[in-house]
Amino acid sequence: MKHSGVLKRHQIDSAALDVTDALQEAGYQGLLVGGCVRDLLVGQNPKDFDVATDATPEQVRDLFRRARLIGRRFRIVHVRVGREVFEVSTFRRSAPADDAPVDESGEQVDRVHDAAGILLRDNVFGTLEEDAFRRDFTVNALYFDPSTEEVIDFVDGLQDLEDRTLRLIGEPKVRLTEDPVRLLRAIRFQAKLHFELERTIAREIPDVAGLLVEMPAARLFDEVSKMFLSGYGQAAWHLLCEYELNYTLFPCTPADDELIDLAMRNTDTRLADGKGVTPGFLFAVLLWRDYQALMQQALTQHKPFEAAAIAADLTFRNQQPITSIPKRISQFAKDTWALQDRMVTRAPRMIARLMSQQRFRSAYDFLVLRASAGEPELQEAADWWTNYQEQNPEIQEKMRSALAPVQNGTPKKRRRRRRKSAGAGSSSSE
Repeated sequence: MKHSGVLKRHQIDSAALDVTDALQEAGYQGLLVGGCVRDLLVGQNPKDFDVATDATPEQVRDLFRRARLIGRRFRIVHVRVGREVFEVSTFRRSAPADDAPVDESGEQVDRVHDAAGILLRDNVFGTLEEDAFRRDFTVNALYFDPSTEEVIDFVDGLQDLEDRTLRLIGEPKVRLTEDPVRLLRAIRFQAKLHFELERTIAREIPDVAGLLVEMPAARLFDEVSKMFLSGYGQAAWHLLCEYELNYTLFPCTPADDELIDLAMRNTDTRLADGKGVTPGFLFAVLLWRDYQALMQQALTQHKPFEAAAIAADLTFRNQQPITSIPKRISQFAKDTWALQDRMVTRAPRMIARLMSQQRFRSAYDFLVLRASAGEPELQEAADWWTNYQEQNPEIQEKMRSALAPVQNGTPKKRRRRRRKSAGAGSSSSE
């Protein structure tokens, strides 16, 4: 159960140690748990450090000056140390307690399921061992005590790490039904760790997939964002398609879209290089085909500018019930889409205005991506913009002058002016 020497205290973030030390000095247990322990054991750098304790959320809040309670489904505490925020959770149990209060239906007040068996609230506190058995995957149920430098393992998580296997704790059907989002977590961990999904989990995916749409749309957005912005987005997308969960999350997005594959790969590369990424760009890619289809429908009744706005709004309106995309992200995608035609037509007098647009860089990147992903007719425009941005103002002026007036993707014929006859307009001046 306890394994010494596997991890060392100096491997832990110093601010995280401040939290665990403060809990232990106050007489509580303070242990690191979950992904941070797992990642350290497989040689990866944790993105964050979560803490587990036997102190109640209220006791944790009272212990730290900069702390606040959050959540209804799971009440936890966010503790701020410097600029870092640490999630501190109280040990919970899965099995009902004999003396726990119940409501009129006989269910525990602090544990609530819906009719489908989905867990809506779980604030039944327990012991360290009980907490381990109610967690999702064995590799996420490992604890590290910084004071003794011991890894605590109740569920053979260390063995599963060695075997590179993702295994649920408990009966897979029950665990997936009570929280279908565990399917997405399984895919994210599989993509990140390159582990094999236990066969019993894979068998349940078709039956549980439909329950994903019962989850809060905001929670699905958060989980999808984590999946695609983890640095392993391309592998995660391939796994989603392999298990046919892509159609649950993005019903109108084809599985074999080269545009998505390239976007995921580029995002992974940027994250590996320490560069920033924008969720709005990925959602612009993921929903592009849906937008194009709706655009064609709208063009039958509206002018192009109106059709584009209608199609963009409808695209995100259709997606909102599944993954509730914040307005700042949906607007980023809409702006990126709106500039595509103008990037292709390149009206000479509009070039400077286009480059001053807030989403110009995003629109340019999107155009280049489309050209690389099976739309070769866009390559000339993409190359022109690439070259234009690298030139000095004098050459840029020549490039603008060389552009033929274009309308709807084809050169526009110049209208010949009629010569005025002698004396034309003379009557108006007399």
